[in-house]
Amino acid sequence: MNKKNVLVLFGGCSPEHEVSKVSAYTIIANIPEEKYNVYPVYITKEGKWLLYDGSIDNLRNVPWEKFGTSAILSPDRVNRGLLRIVGDKVKYIPVDAVFPVLHGKNGEDGTIQGLFELSGLPYVGSGVLSSAICMDKSFAKVVARDIGLRQAEYTVVHTWDQASIDAAVKRVQYKIKCPCYVKPANAGSSIGINRVSNRKELLEAIETAARIDSKVIIERAVIGRELECAVLGYRENVQASVVGEILPAAEFYDYDAKYNNSESKTIAPADIPEEASEEIRRRAMEIFRAVDGRGLARVDFFLENETNHVIFNEINTMPGFTSISMYPMLWQNSGLPLTDLIDRLIETALQ
Repeated sequence: MNKKNVLVLFGGCSPEHEVSKVSAYTIIANIPEEKYNVYPVYITKEGKWLLYDGSIDNLRNVPWEKFGTSAILSPDRVNRGLLRIVGDKVKYIPVDAVFPVLHGKNGEDGTIQGLFELSGLPYVGSGVLSSAICMDKSFAKVVARDIGLRQAEYTVVHTWDQASIDAAVKRVQYKIKCPCYVKPANAGSSIGINRVSNRKELLEAIETAARIDSKVIIERAVIGRELECAVLGYRENVQASVVGEILPAAEFYDYDAKYNNSESKTIAPADIPEEASEEIRRRAMEIFRAVDGRGLARVDFFLENETNHVIFNEINTMPGFTSISMYPMLWQNSGLPLTDLIDRLIETALQ
């Protein structure tokens, strides 16, 4: 069997840089070696691309800035691949597929996907438009509304416009009400999100979120259970995993509760009524198809305590692959081990 060359991109110019590195380690360690040659490329926080060609076993301990070799992705659609640069010499490395393990801006927002399209390279995950829509929570909510998904009431704030901020504060006061959540429209890993209970906290939270993105979403807090579903495939061949539940150690599943607090727990499958589980799985596939998703996504919902309504929260087109990440855990509990899952994702890209 001729092994395929897979370029794994990680790091990146994003607040989720460190999470991306951890996800990449997991993926690289579990790519089937008998089928694929792996070329790990680390993108520094400043945007420099560095190719690592040492032992994969030592990857976690490598000081990249010292041992990485400069590399760039060629936009040449005929000679598709990576250009490794050593001094004044350039070596061409053919690439069959790219696995962009990049979270957040400049990674899952359609920007890097545009480069792959220019280069004519197959890649894991959704395309340019789908990635951009799902990264911007305000546009994802428009699509969800259009296909009839129930959502918490929300408003969008353009923080560069004081009139927009004033209007949002009034809308919260008279319609949305507190408690509510304030979050950057373009961010993940719960970065920049705050739960607020009064006007003072609201204004402070808008200011915090604005440091991440100039567009901010304010939405009513749903009192209920946090549930997630993993989606895999493309178009008519889409599957949904079992449903999992998040039990955060904090008031909500913020960055610290997600990655640093060992008291946070995830349960798969979730102990919820069968009809709720089936609705979540069906709705997850519906939103995935509606945004023309490809490869993978994690779709987040609430099950509201008072009404038992399933409420859509958001869709993530490049979910984490850390040791505690829900996406691989959900597939593991659906009978698809991590190595087979990664193989499926690469095969989908190649197809």
